[in-house]
Amino acid sequence: MNLKDNLVESLSQAVEDVFSTMLGASIVPGEVTSENGAPDAHDGVLSFIGLAGSWAGTGCVSCSPVLACRVCSHMLMTETTAVNEEVLDAVAELTNMIIGSVKNDLERELGPLGLSIPTVVFGKNFRTKSAGHAEWIVRRFHWDSDAFEVRICLAPSEHPVPLQPHTFGPANQMGV
Repeated sequence: MNLKDNLVESLSQAVEDVFSTMLGASIVPGEVTSENGAPDAHDGVLSFIGLAGSWAGTGCVSCSPVLACRVCSHMLMTETTAVNEEVLDAVAELTNMIIGSVKNDLERELGPLGLSIPTVVFGKNFRTKSAGHAEWIVRRFHWDSDAFEVRICLAPSEHPVPLQPHTFGPANQMGV
């Protein structure tokens, strides 16, 4: 199996697992496409997270405001009808869980990878752009009548930085 096939399989499994476990929801996978170049303008919520190591790239989840509210409502077991800070946090956490799972799968093939914290954008008619010219793998999904997509762009790093495990906390701050 090649890297693209592994990415598609890993994305599909991660989305299915996260939606089932965290949201108690069943999703239906849609089409898979590859995209190059500048993306079209977005409306809605877009959450992206960076990957780094011997390979580098970006993973993202994009959805409508309605779906973002639905994700938040299921995660927090509350009714949310408008995009607010809690909704953006819920979509960020969804992205972290999905792309984090993909990262863990890919590490078996690509070696250690780091994961940044998610960044979430909400608005109308906005564009995003990543540096580089790598291909984006796009997997669409449906949660009942709501559609969303998960994208990942990954390429060999031009300047790989070896990743080392870190210990956080007071002991590490004192050099212990």
